Amino acid sequence: MKITRLFKDFFQSERASGYVLIGTTIISLLLANLLIGQDFVDFFHQKVGFDGPGVHLKLSVEHWINDGLMTIFFLLVGLEIEREVYIGELSSIRNASLPLFAALGGMVFPFLIHLAFNYGLPTQDGGGIPMATDIAFAIGILSLGKRVPYALKVFLTAFAIIDDLGAILVIAFFYTKSLQLLYLLGALGFWALAFLCNRLKVYRIWVYVLLGIGLWYCMLQSGVHATLAGVLLAFAMPFGNGDEQSLSYRVQHALHYPVAFIVLPIFALANTGIIISNTWFSDLQNPNSLGIMLGLVAGKPIGIMAFCGMAVAFGWSRLPGEVTWKHLLAAGILGGIGFTMSIFITLLAFDDATHTNESKMAILAASTIASVLGLAVLSWAGKNQPNTLMPAEDIE
Repeated sequence: MKITRLFKDFFQSERASGYVLIGTTIISLLLANLLIGQDFVDFFHQKVGFDGPGVHLKLSVEHWINDGLMTIFFLLVGLEIEREVYIGELSSIRNASLPLFAALGGMVFPFLIHLAFNYGLPTQDGGGIPMATDIAFAIGILSLGKRVPYALKVFLTAFAIIDDLGAILVIAFFYTKSLQLLYLLGALGFWALAFLCNRLKVYRIWVYVLLGIGLWYCMLQSGVHATLAGVLLAFAMPFGNGDEQSLSYRVQHALHYPVAFIVLPIFALANTGIIISNTWFSDLQNPNSLGIMLGLVAGKPIGIMAFCGMAVAFGWSRLPGEVTWKHLLAAGILGGIGFTMSIFITLLAFDDATHTNESKMAILAASTIASVLGLAVLSWAGKNQPNTLMPAEDIE
């Protein structure tokens, strides 16, 4: 099995990013609860920027991070999805079918579990929270396992990327609260210009950066979440044959480390600084928290195993080489590490601080449980298995 250099770089950056995210989250919790306190939380709520004739950009620091900086993260996600669809694991039905079924099961079951606990309640809008998988965290934990088949790493990456695409669609269709049609048309105009530049074989990055800024601003004002501009811009960039000379490859390669070691840690710092109350344990037992935790810890692996089992039983898919059902179960459990995308959807689902903080605590608790359980099952699956990590000379 040949592994491309870009996939190797992607996997290594995501793995390291997972470790950095864990460290950043611990630091954020310490700053909020032991060292600085409320002032640390308040810092991210202060407004910066400017308002002027026709320009409205006075946002909180948290808003700038979540709607601005995270657009770069979504640009990278879009480029990764594009590459996988054109020439990667998702480029053929045979390769894409199992990760696709895994992603579908891993979204449907967590949503239904959350809905079962919260139907008719104000927290019903949180149904999208347990549907997401954090690629960086999941790959970071997977890399701690021994004798892990490379095919399992590719499978986990593929279904997590499809999962991200699902989360993007959920954000676009279910967490858009109001639409400003004029700005939405403006965003579509900038996107069309980017596609036109693509067709005219314009390969200068600054052209797409300028068009991307215009696209982002119009999306911000339209009511559709601004970070989706990153995904739209990714698909407008020239892909060509996807080699190292293509603009898409160069941008994706350039963004790996800044996103892994700057963008996501800043996002974690801004959004996990939760002041833990004395009632945190009882808060984890409310319907919303239970829906999130059970959705991630139980719904993810159940949905992934059920849909993959159905796909294999009907002959629609087959297990990748050297991957057993035990390995698949481990990957399904690791899919319950929601973190980045789950927190992101939380911020869109709820406006009040109480529901937001309770959801974040539930996400952190569920992601921790999924990490420990996933590692345990991975160790069980790896017993009596040869070490199938690819040697360096087989990576091209």
